Amino acid sequence: MLPKVILVDIIPPQVTPEDSLARLNELERLVDTYGGFVVIRKIQRKQMPNYRTYIGTGKVEEILKTALELKASYLIVNNQMKPEQLYNLEKEFTDKHQIKVWDKIDLILAIFAKHAVTKEAKLQIELAKLRHFGPRISKMGVELMRQGAGIGTRGKGETNIEIMKRHIRLRERGVRNELEKVEQSQESQRKKRHDHGFRTVAIVGYTNAGKSQLLKSLTKKEVKVKDELFATLDSRIGKLYLPAARTECLVSDTIGFIRDLPPQLIDAFHSTLSETVHADLILHVIDIDDLDMEWKIKVVHEVLNTLKCGGKKIVYVFNKIDLLQLDRHEDLERRFALYDPVFVSAKDKTNLDELKGKIAKILFPLEVKKALENSMALQ
Repeated sequence: MLPKVILVDIIPPQVTPEDSLARLNELERLVDTYGGFVVIRKIQRKQMPNYRTYIGTGKVEEILKTALELKASYLIVNNQMKPEQLYNLEKEFTDKHQIKVWDKIDLILAIFAKHAVTKEAKLQIELAKLRHFGPRISKMGVELMRQGAGIGTRGKGETNIEIMKRHIRLRERGVRNELEKVEQSQESQRKKRHDHGFRTVAIVGYTNAGKSQLLKSLTKKEVKVKDELFATLDSRIGKLYLPAARTECLVSDTIGFIRDLPPQLIDAFHSTLSETVHADLILHVIDIDDLDMEWKIKVVHEVLNTLKCGGKKIVYVFNKIDLLQLDRHEDLERRFALYDPVFVSAKDKTNLDELKGKIAKILFPLEVKKALENSMALQ
């Protein structure tokens, strides 16, 4: 039986109802991916979250009553909570009624852990967990010191907390050292590819936009293609032959982006995202059947800027045209003409030759020109 989940979000008054709905819809998709079942969604409109319990004392009582009535197992807050806010909510929900309290980062990390296969992915997830959990340990220490030993003394609780904090620091250092070895190996591989003249293309996009399917269709690389968020955590690389240039390039797929992706997650997945950082060209894959596509495009731009990739050449790949009617397709072509997009269906392999031609012209302009001249000379 799937665990029952209650979702909670604090929405400032200036946020539109459409954006409020989109935020909670995304959180519910994350819950679905994790394997939970949303029984109710609660929105509280206020400018700032409550500094003690995030959702306000009266709302805590209301949600707790609902959770007990519906026999919910989880309360998930659609933001990153401060340690004190989580601690106080756990006292009401977890300590008394065994209802787990997570914020959005806890949920994402749980999904990451579910999908991790390689040693690199598992290390990156462990690093992100350590960084997310560390500040909470400090708060626990303060609370235990208040409740147990007196001011100015060292009680057992404080001692245990210090031991845990030291263990986290040491483990984080160890994980970082292991990830640095992975990055050194990747850097060595990138140097070899560069020395052999390989140009590289990185596929990016909002999670579940069809990036892995595009990699598979372009390169025949066997990758997991699933209709769920964060199905891909590791960087995968395949070879792509470009007929227009009569040469090959390398194409990589990586972790999907998401709204409000915390800096600690971006940093933890640095080794995976490095393929994007060092790529010669970026393919930004967009799900054009998604009603929220416009703000998702903005989210991807924001993450690319965070990675300092904003100045790279980008090809916008509008995916899933097999799901569109002709009039909708024509409307999108007019609205996004400035992006000079390529409309494809990665699943049906529609218009992939056009995409290959565009990649070739950007990466190998001289080779394309030479191949075209040779072809004309033979006619």
